[in-house]
Amino acid sequence: MPMTHKIGRRQFVAASAAIGASMLLPNVGGWCRERSDLAEGNPSPIRLGAASYSFRKFGMADVIKFMKQLDTPYLNVKDMHLPMTNAAEIQQVTSEYRAAGIKLTAAGTIYFLKDDDDDMRRKFEYCKVARIPLIVAGPTPETLPRLEKFVEEYDIKIAIHNHGPEDKYFPSPLDALKAVKNMDPRIGVCIDVGHTARTGTDVRTAIRQVGPRLYDVHMKDLANASSKESQVTVGDGCLPVEEIFAALVEIKYPGYVDLEYEIHEDDPMPGMIKSFAYMRGVLAGMGYKT
Repeated sequence: MPMTHKIGRRQFVAASAAIGASMLLPNVGGWCRERSDLAEGNPSPIRLGAASYSFRKFGMADVIKFMKQLDTPYLNVKDMHLPMTNAAEIQQVTSEYRAAGIKLTAAGTIYFLKDDDDDMRRKFEYCKVARIPLIVAGPTPETLPRLEKFVEEYDIKIAIHNHGPEDKYFPSPLDALKAVKNMDPRIGVCIDVGHTARTGTDVRTAIRQVGPRLYDVHMKDLANASSKESQVTVGDGCLPVEEIFAALVEIKYPGYVDLEYEIHEDDPMPGMIKSFAYMRGVLAGMGYKT
């Protein structure tokens, strides 16, 4: 199936996105404004969040401010925004996020390149103390068996993040699925839609094949499906966003779709606001409240 958009759909979504963008402002009266007047239909099964790597040039206070501007509480946190220090400091930082209404849905990407108990235990303890239920992970085939033991001990899920053609271990989510399909079911996959497209793998097909092992999604868009450097605001590229969402709905995906905005690192918010507005416009066009 070619990855194309109908002109009519794009025009509709663009109009919806323009309305949505005007509403993505800090809420004066509280954390989240009521949305009942913004869309009719069923609540969206797609929960839009953000990967804190998008804010890598900014500190924690800015991250909290940006999340409020994006009007989402769901954060996949990187260790630059939740340092892997001692238990007391980890608890202090996570309490600040939670006091601001932010839910830490995942940590990562955290890399497991050493086949070593101490290295792995430190990272699992970090997530245990922070009460984060999912690690977006970068293991190797050699470290997976030891990693499985820690998954069983800590009851924390692992989602292997694919990093495209440059990834010598798991370029495609289907490579990760092949590696984990006979392991503990708490070991699954994080599909990065941009990196997946660059491997020549159809994102929708990958979603359906990974199915119940899909534990996280990193969202982005590309002007050229084979070029890492062509990332653009979601909706301005060639990835079939509506069809990706439809595939997630089809498999009853229970997790989060985290915008990972890797461009304009010094000023990410204009593009992130536009991306969220576009995605919310797509969901509204599918008949969902957002």
